Amino acid sequence: MGSIDDDQFRRLVHEHSPAIGNYLRRRLYPLTSSDLDDLVEETLIVVWKKRADIPAEAELAWMIGVARNVLRNARRARQRKSSHESSLKVGPNDSSAEDYVVADVTVREALARLTDDDREILMLSAWDGLDVHAIATTLSVTTNVAAVRLTRAQSRFREFFASVEVA
Repeated sequence: MGSIDDDQFRRLVHEHSPAIGNYLRRRLYPLTSSDLDDLVEETLIVVWKKRADIPAEAELAWMIGVARNVLRNARRARQRKSSHESSLKVGPNDSSAEDYVVADVTVREALARLTDDDREILMLSAWDGLDVHAIATTLSVTTNVAAVRLTRAQSRFREFFASVEVA
């Protein structure tokens, strides 16, 4: 895309901020909802700083990739901050985003058996509606690698889904 001006950046923010916010909201755990605005803001700051790198054909996917990295950094920062609390009594865990969104126990159990990477690529496809090219941009891999990872994750999900025994 090359260097973008203020009007083009405003257009990007207007068009893609809702999707970025939704992406982050669904994956916020273990952070809290009060962190969401900060994460969106930080994502947009990084997008502004790297605006010359935005691919014209994959703006949203590229921005979701930035949001993904911002979220990872925030999680690492939270982990470092709370490491001293590990000796305290742990309370009940909040449910993850999948627990809130996925009502069917069989699907939830099959998702829980997947690795974080498999679950992430399935969610990018199913929840965020990204195609293989957009997933590749989001994950900073080639389209072929993204397609293989998605196919394998789908296969493992189907296998786990078929093996879940519902009481």
